[in-house]
Amino acid sequence: MSIVLDNPVAVRRAAMDLLARREHGRVELTRKLRNRGAADELIEAALERLAQEGLLSETRYLHSFVGQRARAGYGPLRIREELAQRGLARDDIEQALRESGIDWREQLEHTWRRKFAGALPRDARERAQQGRFLSYRGYPLDWIGRLLRGALDD
Repeated sequence: MSIVLDNPVAVRRAAMDLLARREHGRVELTRKLRNRGAADELIEAALERLAQEGLLSETRYLHSFVGQRARAGYGPLRIREELAQRGLARDDIEQALRESGIDWREQLEHTWRRKFAGALPRDARERAQQGRFLSYRGYPLDWIGRLLRGALDD
């Protein structure tokens, strides 16, 4: 049985149910409510009220997302792109990445050690394999190159 989102109370309840599971950005929450059949004017009013009450916060969402993805081993380039795809402002994304307190080079080394047991590549094929993996994870190519040469701290 699906709930009809045709009044402000139903839209607010659905938004709060989504926010109770995890933080959401405004664009993402709008999309989810729209997919559930809520009208745009009801969504906007509900989200505005939730933001005023402090229940919907882009800043909190950004910090939560950055921390969660970093703990999963993703780098700043990948996280930046994922947040941009979710409709967040570039300036806000950059600020959240700066304020995260994450040492991205240390995170790169940790991700590499976890995946490859800290074994430097023996040949070009292994180097390419490790480089592709770390690049896909969202780490800058120059950092990857230095790591794989054993000179990340230089």
